[in-house]
Amino acid sequence: MPLDSTTKLNSLGFAKAPSETRVVVAMSGGVDSSVVAAELAAQGYDVVGVTLQLYDHGAALAKKGACCAGRDIHDARRVADEMGFPHYVLDYENTFREAVIDEFADSYLGGATPVPCIRCNERVKFRDLLETAKDLDADCMATGHYIQRKMGPNGAELHCAADDARDQSYFLFSTTQEQLDYLRFPLGHLQSKSDTRALAAKYGLGVADKPDSQDICFVPDGDYASVIEKLRPGAAEPGEIVHADGRVLGTHKGVIHYTIGQRRGLGIGGLDEPLYVVKLDTENCRVIVGPKEMLATRVVPVREINWLGDADFHDGPHEISVKVRSTRPPRPAILRPLPDGGAEVELLTPEEGVSPGQACVFYETGTTRVLGGGWIWRGA
Repeated sequence: MPLDSTTKLNSLGFAKAPSETRVVVAMSGGVDSSVVAAELAAQGYDVVGVTLQLYDHGAALAKKGACCAGRDIHDARRVADEMGFPHYVLDYENTFREAVIDEFADSYLGGATPVPCIRCNERVKFRDLLETAKDLDADCMATGHYIQRKMGPNGAELHCAADDARDQSYFLFSTTQEQLDYLRFPLGHLQSKSDTRALAAKYGLGVADKPDSQDICFVPDGDYASVIEKLRPGAAEPGEIVHADGRVLGTHKGVIHYTIGQRRGLGIGGLDEPLYVVKLDTENCRVIVGPKEMLATRVVPVREINWLGDADFHDGPHEISVKVRSTRPPRPAILRPLPDGGAEVELLTPEEGVSPGQACVFYETGTTRVLGGGWIWRGA
């Protein structure tokens, strides 16, 4: 159907009635995605709910706070029943292990600090699940992420959520333009999480007061090291804790127990100066510590770049803002493309605790637009 100035678009951006618009909703069983599904169903859309079983169902049943545990699958199905739309559970356990969990373990063994939630969005939800949505003849796929999709002069753009406290742009930087054209994020404009819970209560959803999950879904107790030891037996090889000046200060029970910037739990008390982990020497099983100023980084090498800007990426340098940690605000930087497809990011103010394996996310200076990002791949 051709569009003209008189064509009215529905709330998902299609020039047809909601009842003629099929939308697959990725449902984790939590309040956010449940509200998305309920709201779209109430608006008359042809909703299909899909929940992914990402890891061992039996083991998940006994774990609270995990995004795709057995209870959460049950909660998603109950919302679908209450709102009257079909719901499917897809077994993505093997895909999730190969695409996310294995790399998580290997990254830690290599001295990096991975962000598996980004890889899950990139390699599972926005790739395999999105293709499943297309196979179901859906016009689009909607999720409960707190981020905004806005139409700009050159097409769909990715923007931060209206609520800074809930913004998930750091975890969605690798969303491609093709994926963005197909995805919808109905919660991104809400001002607070209380607005989401109010909508859940409005529709009488049993998950209205369900707590948010705080941990990585396959590490619900936050004990990364024990998960890695289970996946990679023998991973926790002991070694030395060494000062940057060469002094041996103590021993450790495995490099996997440490991250760049860590201060607490080093087990080397009694020293005159506070010390931080400044490097993980995995080849020699050494944890290198030093004073805080050694954590300051100005140049950050990144690779696997996803660029969402209007200008040609290779026509840089680009003056942008970046996040090197999800909990930090964007800081001014200069992005310099490299011939190999990677880039160097020069931070105008040095950042502490920049770690390989983390994401470096790009933002348009002075606006809420997300310009993509890349992966930090070695210490600067």
